[in-house]
Amino acid sequence: MQCPACQNTDSRVLESRSADAGKCVRRRRECLNCDFRFTTYERVETVPITVIKRSSAKETFCKNKLINGLTRACEKTSINNQKIEMIVDEIEMQLQQRNPKEIKSSELGEMILIHLKEINEVAYIRFASVYRQFSGINDFIDTLESFKPSNKFATIA
Repeated sequence: MQCPACQNTDSRVLESRSADAGKCVRRRRECLNCDFRFTTYERVETVPITVIKRSSAKETFCKNKLINGLTRACEKTSINNQKIEMIVDEIEMQLQQRNPKEIKSSELGEMILIHLKEINEVAYIRFASVYRQFSGINDFIDTLESFKPSNKFATIA
């Protein structure tokens, strides 16, 4: 590591700590040439994820866009910001493990809907109405039908 004061490449680590919720390591260093102390951060380098939009345009995955969309869908529900960030972190982790590092926006939307369906029906409907571009009441009714329990095993008393 190059010293910011004298550009010498020899330094020693005085202290290492986990930072950013365990996503990076913070190191305090001391230059062996001039005794200048400085801090460095180490992070895992990840390959950027590309999202393929409906229009076939490509853009880099943006975690904040997902958080904003989920926040709007979850307004006035029991889902807090911490839960939203957990959902987005889990989705991002799944995407980082994929090969290739491209995903269609439709697949990304379905991943989000799977999480929302498990935790809040209202947020699911709100997100689905925007993501699936509902055009009328029938689209809402069809989606609501998926929440009804199946009646194929119901018995008549």
